[in-house]
Amino acid sequence: MPQALISVHDAGFGYAGHPVIEHVTLTIERGEFTALLGPNGAGKSTLLRGMLGLLPVLSGRIEHGVDRTVSPPGYVPQKDALDPIFPLTAFEVVLMGTYAHLSAVQPVRRRQRELAAACLAQVGLAAIAGQPFWALSGGQKQRVLIARALAAEPEILLLDEPTAGIDPGAVSSIMDVISRLNHERGLTVVLVSHHLRLVRSLVRSVIWVEGGRARKGLTEEMLSREHLESIFGALAELG
Repeated sequence: MPQALISVHDAGFGYAGHPVIEHVTLTIERGEFTALLGPNGAGKSTLLRGMLGLLPVLSGRIEHGVDRTVSPPGYVPQKDALDPIFPLTAFEVVLMGTYAHLSAVQPVRRRQRELAAACLAQVGLAAIAGQPFWALSGGQKQRVLIARALAAEPEILLLDEPTAGIDPGAVSSIMDVISRLNHERGLTVVLVSHHLRLVRSLVRSVIWVEGGRARKGLTEEMLSREHLESIFGALAELG
């Protein structure tokens, strides 16, 4: 029987006590690759942050199937940026991800450095480890941030629009990395995106967010022509 890593029960999430999305009931199972889709401003990022525990649960409840102190979730936030005057290399940015398993008084040891190097290699960027993060291309920066999330040794990886503002060639590279992590490592992935065509051939399930509600289903059902026509009221071009 599949293990639920995240279980949401009739939950609501929002800001300053005001819900953006309510009555959400769904599960994220181990090994799943799912996409959070929906119109702009529908609450996709709010739901993702709620599942992460970055937002308080305003109603209902959320349960996590793993001990988050032992295996914290990997998180790539939207438009994450590091101040360009702060001289971090790509390797040092990834190394930051290992801090999740260190206490405030523990130094970074050889294991953490080896882990950071391995995570950078997993996203295909071992050769640029010593380069300044600020000098990298947009696609390279996103892959470094994915490596940083992997360095926390998560069982689930949550990404908020990881391809936003990236050139098309880099988008394919980033999605290839994420798909490979899911297929080869069995890493559970939840991805916020607005690219229906991009994700429909990759993800097993879709969480559609609209009108303050969320519904989960299999990709072929949720992104079928009939379903999208019922949502948008016009013929959906699925390519």
